[in-house]
Amino acid sequence: MRIPIIVTVLLYGLIFCSFAQAVDQKTPSAGAVSGKREYTPEEFHKALLEEVEKVLVKTKQEKFVEITKELMNKEQDIKLRDLELAREREQLNLNKREFEKKIKAFEGEQQKLLGCLDAQDNLKEKRIDHMVDVVSNMKPESAAQLLSAQEVELAVSILGKLEAVKVSKIFNLMDKEISARLQKQYLSMKK
Repeated sequence: MRIPIIVTVLLYGLIFCSFAQAVDQKTPSAGAVSGKREYTPEEFHKALLEEVEKVLVKTKQEKFVEITKELMNKEQDIKLRDLELAREREQLNLNKREFEKKIKAFEGEQQKLLGCLDAQDNLKEKRIDHMVDVVSNMKPESAAQLLSAQEVELAVSILGKLEAVKVSKIFNLMDKEISARLQKQYLSMKK
């Protein structure tokens, strides 16, 4: 049976105190010659163990046994909790590393997606610029027919890049409803 360090220290302290009292009681009076005896570490340990046995016999040994068992149980509980905490800490570290890997992978995918979107936007801008060149070289009647058939956003984007004089001629040649709708979008785009 292993005795916890705390219990051992307490027992040694109690025994040392009782041993010191016993030595004080055996010490001759001040007038007498004191014959100090020096102990080797082995002799001191042996004497200390003998004193521990005497003290345990004098006191209720059951209380020490109960206290010792209780302290040992608590020490075991603490060790188990420490092990559980260490396992949980390790699991948290593993989860953290995995989460960081997933974040990096997600950020990489996000960058790829943003790159694709930017590339698509650039291609769309090039196509719109090309259409602006085409429409600017058309007669206003043909441009009005072409832009009337296009999606509103595309038509407004093209109109936004044309000269104002050309845009006004195109609006005048379009159907009134289509012209009104495109002009409304065109004005909100200019803001």
